[in-house]
Amino acid sequence: MTEAAAATRTIVVEREFAHPPEKVWRALTRPELVAEWLMAGDVAPTLGHRFAFGADWGHVDCEVVEVEPERTLAYSWDGMGLESTVTWTLTPTAAGTHLRMEQTGFQPDQKLAYHGAKAGWPRFLGALDDLLARID
Repeated sequence: MTEAAAATRTIVVEREFAHPPEKVWRALTRPELVAEWLMAGDVAPTLGHRFAFGADWGHVDCEVVEVEPERTLAYSWDGMGLESTVTWTLTPTAAGTHLRMEQTGFQPDQKLAYHGAKAGWPRFLGALDDLLARID
C-alpha cells in the first residue's frame, strides 16, 4: 500500500430499513427515485454505465464499477477535485434490509469534502427512509 493510499479517509454510514432488499434496490437504482432522496442523475445498475449526479452546487461524474443485483452497487464519484468510490451493500434481515454506504478516497487535504460528506450522507439516508415509506 502506498503512503497516499494509506492516508485516504473513508466514510461509512449504516442503517436498518423496514423494507425488503428489492425495494431498497429500486430506490438506489431508478433515476426518478434517486432524484427524490439524493440527486438527479441517470443512474442504472449496469457495469460500466456512465452518468452524472447534479445539484445546485455542481455535479459529480460517476461510472458503475460493481453490480450484484439487490446486494451491491458501486460507482466512482468524481467531482470538485474529489475522486472517490461509493459502495452500497444490502443485506437482508428479519425486519427488512441492512444498508451500508461506504465512500472511499478522501485525500488528507480534502477536509471540507470529507466533513461535508460525513454530515450529508446520514441526511440523504434519512430522506431515503422517508421515500421508502411512501412508495410501494
